[in-house]
Amino acid sequence: MTRVNFPAGFLWGTATAAHQVEGNNVNNDNWLMEHVPGTIFTEPSGDACDHYHRYAADIALLAELGFNLYRFSIEWARVEPEDGEFSVAELDHYRRMLAACHEHHITPMVTFHHFTTPRWVMAQGGWEADTTPAKFARYCERATRHLGDLIGAACTINEANIGTLLTSVGVLPPPEVLQQAPWWKAVAQALGIMPHDFAPFNFASSSRSRDTIMEAHRRAVEAIKSVGDFPVGITLALQDVQAANGGAAQADRLRYDLNDSFLEAVRDDDFVGVQTYSRQRIGPNGSLPPEAGVELTEMGYEFWPEALEATIREAAAVARIPIIVTENGIGTTDDTRREEYIRRAVRGVAKCLKDGIDVRGYTYWSALDNFEWTQGYRPTFGLIAVDRSTQQRTVKPSARLLGEIARANAIETE
Repeated sequence: MTRVNFPAGFLWGTATAAHQVEGNNVNNDNWLMEHVPGTIFTEPSGDACDHYHRYAADIALLAELGFNLYRFSIEWARVEPEDGEFSVAELDHYRRMLAACHEHHITPMVTFHHFTTPRWVMAQGGWEADTTPAKFARYCERATRHLGDLIGAACTINEANIGTLLTSVGVLPPPEVLQQAPWWKAVAQALGIMPHDFAPFNFASSSRSRDTIMEAHRRAVEAIKSVGDFPVGITLALQDVQAANGGAAQADRLRYDLNDSFLEAVRDDDFVGVQTYSRQRIGPNGSLPPEAGVELTEMGYEFWPEALEATIREAAAVARIPIIVTENGIGTTDDTRREEYIRRAVRGVAKCLKDGIDVRGYTYWSALDNFEWTQGYRPTFGLIAVDRSTQQRTVKPSARLLGEIARANAIETE
């Protein structure tokens, strides 16, 4: 085995998102979607991990484990509960979270939008409305004025391409099918809009919504930089798109639509957040299921930690800006497989660095076993287990492993 050192100042961290861990984010669109009759969500988010109240102990635990970066999101629906009405109390809450990071010598990376959107924005057309980019930029500017002196780095939007990705690989039906679903109609009715006017972020796959999201990002960068002085980027869900027999042309087209078209659009940013979990095999007729007998994660996709190295290389070649791995991880009940996944993924990062690629950090998803959207609390991605009946935290061996790598700023490779 050979010890490979990472650059001085390399960021080692883990991540959460507000709705997935805070609990009781009742004013956003996701809470509404979770509670309508016939919802596709297997269970509501509820109290989640109560991170809203337990953040101080959680951040202290991350520091104890050896991490120097914590990526978390601030909840737009808390900060701006009604159009133009900002809550100083909620901004102060997030300021205390940032201060807790600094107290423990952790760099805080803030995400301004991680999938959830205030209900009032959705009632005005959501992620297909011409007004949304300006509203989002206004929120980012206001939050940065209150918090910016404590922010280490920021992501405007999490996985700007998620709707395109989920629709392209068949996880989501096309918009015209979604709009006919009874639960979708129930959400629209609750918002006082027509079903075709309901445009939530996670389901946004139209060209109009893509343009809206990227315009929101551009305006947010300008707004944040007008009052803040820290690196700003965006995160993308990047698939390691691989061609199977006869699938080269399809793979090239999908890779451009899902990955490269977005990477080209962020070349002026300070960094791009790479978020990768597995590979996607493409045949002549589109996406292929995993091959028989391969190891699958709790999410149903292939155990393929090597995907991260591939997407880092792709992002570097196309975006040509610094890279931070802002999410990478695995949902599994077998923590030894999480350890193996981490080792192989981090070794892939080391190979990229050896070849001169500007990678500045590795962030594991996620810090805690949390609410995984439509799948509820069944998939367990966390380095730290959470007993939701007591909210007791239990550190997994994989957390110790990654913490040791972080402390050493090095990994053993074959």
